[in-house]
Amino acid sequence: MYVTPEQIQAATKANVEALLAVANAQFSAFEKLANISAGAVKSAFEDSIANTRALLGAKDVQEFVSLQNTLAQPAIEKAISYSKSVYEVATEANGELSKVAERRVAEWNENFVSLLDKVSKNAPAGSDVAVAAVKSMLAAANSAYDNFTKVAKQATEIAEANMTAATAAVTKDGKKKAA
Repeated sequence: MYVTPEQIQAATKANVEALLAVANAQFSAFEKLANISAGAVKSAFEDSIANTRALLGAKDVQEFVSLQNTLAQPAIEKAISYSKSVYEVATEANGELSKVAERRVAEWNENFVSLLDKVSKNAPAGSDVAVAAVKSMLAAANSAYDNFTKVAKQATEIAEANMTAATAAVTKDGKKKAA
């Protein structure tokens, strides 16, 4: 069984397309993170100027301490918002990369099964058992991969729920302290 130039070209094209999809997902995530970070730095700088001016305008120590407590809550909320935004970008990028990987695995499995079918047609008598065993192992590997993917998705959902709960707890705690 020989590999034709068309098969090599198709495989190369599929690999380049997968590589470009990964690069595009990573660049998109990097761009989003850069925008989020730039916005956070700008906001923090503006807030620090405003907070410094407000603190310098305090007439006594008690007003100064009161202002500090009042100014801390928005900073905590912004930090939480920043963390959530970064987490969302990371989750989105992970989802995109997972889709690319799943497509490549599906293509590989399809090509491998096709190759097995071609080999089994030209194989000597009695090799049907070996081909069936290889197909069975491939099916078991695919099943394990599917289970792993499901577990990873469940772990991501649990992490998202925990992050949401932690965010709510920190925000609620900060509001109680500010009041």
